[in-house]
Amino acid sequence: MIDPADQIADWVVGSRRTVVFTGAGMSTESGIPDFRSPGGVWDRFDPNEFTFQNFIGSEAGRRRYWELGRTVYPVVRGAEPNPGHHALVTLWRLGRLDCVITQNIDDLHQRAGLPPDRVIELHGNATRARCLACERPYDRGEIQAWLESGVEVPTCEPPCGGVIKPRTVMFGEAMPQEETEEAEQRSRASDLFIVVGSSLVVYPAAHMPVHAKRAGARLVIVNRTATPLDPEADLVLSGSAGAVLANVAERVASRVVTT
Repeated sequence: MIDPADQIADWVVGSRRTVVFTGAGMSTESGIPDFRSPGGVWDRFDPNEFTFQNFIGSEAGRRRYWELGRTVYPVVRGAEPNPGHHALVTLWRLGRLDCVITQNIDDLHQRAGLPPDRVIELHGNATRARCLACERPYDRGEIQAWLESGVEVPTCEPPCGGVIKPRTVMFGEAMPQEETEEAEQRSRASDLFIVVGSSLVVYPAAHMPVHAKRAGARLVIVNRTATPLDPEADLVLSGSAGAVLANVAERVASRVVTT
């Protein structure tokens, strides 16, 4: 029986367009906690408090959000790309990766070396923010400095004074249209779709592998636990995202002659 990593590597080498879809399991190996898992952030905070409607609707809602953000941001910013992130960069440099579609908001794919135009962020990016009134962009680190100096609810610099919102998708907020449409198009155009570290229970993001499979792509799922799409997959592998991707990238590199 062929080794699963060998099988994935063979499919990657033979693929015209490989798309990788990453979820929280990719980031946990960099030390970023999974919000939904036991012991995660939502065990300490009530997610119902952090809806888009609460954030927009009241200063108290924004204060509560930034209380959480002040705690979580240093963890995200202090994380480093892991072997899985670097493996995807290797595949891209070998010409064997079309793009990464990610549910993660940590910027680690870009920090590992993937070009920003090859990373489709369905849920936004926690390292950036913007004013909802004048659309002035802010680096999230600047906002963090304000919070740590005692500011409870950051607002845009005068004379605007508008609400500043992180560039992440909150509960009850629509996913970004441009990114969602591009992800759907690239999913349908793929002939190999690899899910890494996602439980595939958060929609509409979890529709992406369905789009790929229905369009004829092979579907590979790499996750520590079972997913609802396991029965539809061509190969399911339980294991560490970083270890599996590093193993696959090494085998792909040994098969590909670069010029």
